[in-house]
This record gives sequence, C-alpha cells and structure tokens, in this order.
Amino acid sequence: MDIVLYLVQFVLHLDVHLAELVARHGVLIYAILFAIVFCETGLVVTPFLPGDSLLFAAGALAAVGSMDPWVLGAVLIVAAILGNTSNYWIGRYLGPKVFQWENSRWFNRHALDAAHAFYEKYGPVALTIARFMPIVRTFAPFVAGVGHMKHSVFQLYSVLGGILWVVSFIALGYFFGNIPVIKANLALVMIGVIVVSLLPLVWTAVARKRGDKAAG
Repeated sequence: MDIVLYLVQFVLHLDVHLAELVARHGVLIYAILFAIVFCETGLVVTPFLPGDSLLFAAGALAAVGSMDPWVLGAVLIVAAILGNTSNYWIGRYLGPKVFQWENSRWFNRHALDAAHAFYEKYGPVALTIARFMPIVRTFAPFVAGVGHMKHSVFQLYSVLGGILWVVSFIALGYFFGNIPVIKANLALVMIGVIVVSLLPLVWTAVARKRGDKAAG
C-alpha cells in the first residue's frame, strides 16, 4: 500500500520530483527516464508506472533548460521501441499460458483481457493507438506476441506509435507545461491526461458489452 501511495504522490507531483532528480543526478536523468519508460512499455507487471504524465513533465523541464529536448526525445523514443519489442518477444515465448494466470497483486488480468479485446477489434493499428492509452500500451505488444503477429508488421506500427507518443507528449509539456495556470494546477492536468487517454478503452469496453448483450 505504501508503494501505491508513493506512486500516486509521485505522479501528482511529477514536476517537483523530476526537478529533484535532475538536480541530484544530472545527465543520469536520461538513464532514469529511459528505465521508467522501458519498464512501463516492456514489462506486463509494471503498467502502473507513469507514462503520459512523465513525458509531459519532462517536456516542461526541457523547456526551462533542465534537459536537452532533442536528447530527451531520442532517448525516450528508443526506450519506448525497445520496451515494446521486449514485451512482444516475452509474449511470443510465454504464449497462451499467460491467459490462464489469475488476477493478482503483480498481474492485472483484467487489463490483459481489455488489451486483447482492443487488439482483436483494431488489429495491428491497435499498437499505435494503444501508445496513447495507459495500461493498455503495456499489454498490447504482449498480446501481439502471444498472437504471433509478423515481426516486421509489429515493428512498423510499434515504431510509428513510439515516435508519435513520445514526440507529442514531450511537445505538449515543452510548449504548455510552464504556462502559469497549467503549472499551478499540474496535478489536475495529469489526472485529465490520464482520463482522456483512457476514454478509447472505456468506449471499446462499453461497445463490446453492448455487443455481447445484443448477441445474447
């Protein structure tokens, strides 16, 4: 529970925590951010790590000179692509056995099922769309691996999604993150980003439920 509370506080005050990390670690901040993004996109047991909000806050810090925006973007694009790639191969290796796992503290079975439904509905393009959806982006490449999607097709949509995701959120933070009203209400902005990002998943779940009722 303490870990969950810490993560909530970390996300809600991401600008402060990131500024502290930059001041404390200097250029090593790139490696720290690389590790967070890689784990958030590459490991099915860490969907709770900050993604969209982290990129936004990092972009805001880059705008005031705390980080180089070009280096930041390049590092996090590579992290996002490598994370997806590792997740894909883990999915291919573990295969359908994972769908027999029960929901637990370290494994979100409901999120896996939601990502699978989303993937089934939209096909390969789901990999690009899922980049903008918290939790789902962690499971989408895994599901693609389980389904043995052709690797070249997977990489095409994964790379495209990774570039669009990282560039768009860093740019949003860079150009808007330091506007006084946004900076003063950053916690609300972060919550808003997460809610908006989850809307496509909610829409898909509702549509699927209606479809099941109609079929029944």
